[in-house]
Amino acid sequence: MAEPIREFLRGEGRDGRGRLLADVLAFDDARIEAVHDFIQWLFPLPDPSQAVPGSPVLGAAEAAAIRADPRALEGFRASLERMARFYAGTDHWLVRFDHNHRRITRIIAATRALLGREEAARFHAAVAARDAAEGGVIDPVSLRYWERALG
Repeated sequence: MAEPIREFLRGEGRDGRGRLLADVLAFDDARIEAVHDFIQWLFPLPDPSQAVPGSPVLGAAEAAAIRADPRALEGFRASLERMARFYAGTDHWLVRFDHNHRRITRIIAATRALLGREEAARFHAAVAARDAAEGGVIDPVSLRYWERALG
């Protein structure tokens, strides 16, 4: 059975554009902001992406395989760390509406599904603290999506 997301997270498979996980993790902040077809590979969900049609969809069997695979989890954690650095080191997303708010929802949901609620809560707390430090500028609807993703 093909497991393209698991293979990608293990650093062995390629995403829809032919990139390895290492290639994506090496993106600088400007490229992370500008490119929109990688987040679905780093943080897969069981629902199709509305933003990038044709992105991978995480099935239950592949999710279980990722959770049981130390190398895939290592790749997932590296992805989470990279995106945490992006949100800690950039400010442009700290506005009322921004596409990064949807990305954050995805990251929280995928982290909860693959690593557990505690890891997801850590990421959520970090981005929520950044928003609070800016005076709470992010739209309350986005904040509610983050809370729902956390569960």
